[in-house]
Amino acid sequence: MSVFSNDQYRQMANAIRFLSADAIDKSKSGHPGMPLGMADVATVLFTRFIKLNPNDAKWFDRDRFVLSAGHGSMLLYSVLYLLGYPDISIEDIKNFRQFGSKTAGHPEYGHLAGIDMTTGPLGQGISSAVGMALAERVLNSRFGDALCNHYTYVICGDGCLMEGISEEAISLAGHLNLRKLIVLWDNNDITIDGHVSAANSTDQLARFKACGWNTISIDGHDHTQIEDAILKAQNSERPTLIACKTTIGFGAPNKCGTSKCHGSPLGADEIAAMRSNLHWDAAPFEVPADILALWRHSTQRNSEAYAAWQQAAAKAGQEFTDIIHNRLPQGWDTELNNLKNQAITEQTKVATRKASEMCLEKIVPHIPEIIGGSADLAASNLTFVKGMKTITKDDYNGNNVMYGIREHVMGAIMNGMALHGGVIPYGGTFFVFSDYMRPAMRLSALMDLRVIYVLTHDSIGVGEDGPTHQPIEHLAAYRAMPNIYTFRPCDVVETAEAWQIALESEHTPSLLALSRQNLPLLRTSATDNQTRKGAYVIAGSSDDRQATVLATGSEVSIAVEAMHQLAAEGIKIAVVSMPCWELFDQQPKAYQTSVLGNAPRVAIEAASSFGWHKYTGDNGVIISLDEFGASAPADKLYQHFGLTAEHIVQSIKQLIAKA
Repeated sequence: MSVFSNDQYRQMANAIRFLSADAIDKSKSGHPGMPLGMADVATVLFTRFIKLNPNDAKWFDRDRFVLSAGHGSMLLYSVLYLLGYPDISIEDIKNFRQFGSKTAGHPEYGHLAGIDMTTGPLGQGISSAVGMALAERVLNSRFGDALCNHYTYVICGDGCLMEGISEEAISLAGHLNLRKLIVLWDNNDITIDGHVSAANSTDQLARFKACGWNTISIDGHDHTQIEDAILKAQNSERPTLIACKTTIGFGAPNKCGTSKCHGSPLGADEIAAMRSNLHWDAAPFEVPADILALWRHSTQRNSEAYAAWQQAAAKAGQEFTDIIHNRLPQGWDTELNNLKNQAITEQTKVATRKASEMCLEKIVPHIPEIIGGSADLAASNLTFVKGMKTITKDDYNGNNVMYGIREHVMGAIMNGMALHGGVIPYGGTFFVFSDYMRPAMRLSALMDLRVIYVLTHDSIGVGEDGPTHQPIEHLAAYRAMPNIYTFRPCDVVETAEAWQIALESEHTPSLLALSRQNLPLLRTSATDNQTRKGAYVIAGSSDDRQATVLATGSEVSIAVEAMHQLAAEGIKIAVVSMPCWELFDQQPKAYQTSVLGNAPRVAIEAASSFGWHKYTGDNGVIISLDEFGASAPADKLYQHFGLTAEHIVQSIKQLIAKA
């Protein structure tokens, strides 16, 4: 039975509408249509159903909410203010979309405590919500209902469902039967350019049903229907889509139901007409005290659940406490450090993808919150190691996800798991196919998430698969992306060091670009994690060098070979391994200078030359390839493109002669 009358619900929803419309009008920018149209749904959802505590916004067992249609951000900001979240004020509402404001144009994770995800790129929200719902089920299976038992709610629009990533998301959610995932679709028939029917005629309910979802259709302005639908969804044994038939811009008499109110302020005249139409007498940015009190009081229904969880959490074991506070277990990397020393002793020669597998064998048993997976390439990425268990719809107590051939959504799901908390996700595919994940990877970086991307087959060393599988521009592209560590290790030791950094970096995603071909062991000591510095002299003469060779990954061993050839001729060089540019750029200038030296420099990398000039200088030489590869054995390709020790030797001799 509802705790509010229809009139109360109506007035509470109108509070969302006018806060949103007034804020958008003041900023002269924004999307009023969705907040006005979905205000009734949001009111019922947040005041009647969602489990939350504004005074402990990160309560681990709260329900998660994703505004997948992030352009309607004023809906969420209005709700957070009305519920009484301490970190949002009416001044924040007034400063919507202004510089330095917490109320950005699209919801930004970390700006306000009640925002569970940065959304904006359509389809990413609903897809990441699948990851949140999956994390909830996994942790519920491990720790029980008293510690982890909550729903993941999504408000999405037509754009979210048209984006291709949504197909991968709803397919996998249905396959895994994520029954605590509830999606409320703003079914208003309007996009920015006009009617949905102009571009799409998909029967969305049939589509979701085909993917194993429960579906419900309601009038999105009927509070009783909204309540009944959410109750049914909560009791469903499958994930649920609630199709909420709404009028975009509800209440705006001249613009509602049209694209005119989708992405532009209503304007003073239309807002005045809306005030009259909805009988709203309050001044702009004012909410009548009785209506605000209803919103604020609604959160009290969660008091008992919150208190019970606090008691259960206090009695939980160390593992649960560490997990929810993002603390890695004591001694988690002891075996990993032993692996490094063993590799040096045995001079282990393996591909770095194999080195990564060796690392995971030493990591996974000691970090219970790790969940791995691959986009149907585990046998090539080597992401599944002994002792791992695949998650299924019948048993969520596992640590491996079979993503299938779904790279787009793998990235988004990993974001969702990281956002949920209690999970450290990693996922694998070929480096070249990271293009499919790039929007999600960008959001990982934007949201400061610890997500680890295991990207193998990192160069033309892929060989016979040809240029479609040979990444060329990818290293440069990710090095250009803010707040992501791009690692390209040269051997087992550097691979292990990269894994250590990735797992310890709570606020930065990491990318491990790993080779298909075997690489020799180059490190002679593992006492210090040299990869933390981003670059270091790995071989040769540091002080009296006549030249410096800079290299990453598989090309470091080529540089070392060139060093030996030059040494035979009495020419001293230093070989610098640069596994992570981002970390090197963070080092003090004095350290950078000591590594790079003042002698002429040659850089070699089996990828685009883009970006290398900042290290070689204008007079240096870059041995690379700024064209697509070819289908041939790896050694033939390296010879053809000049990625050889002989080419390095020739280049250095020429540079020395000019000096």
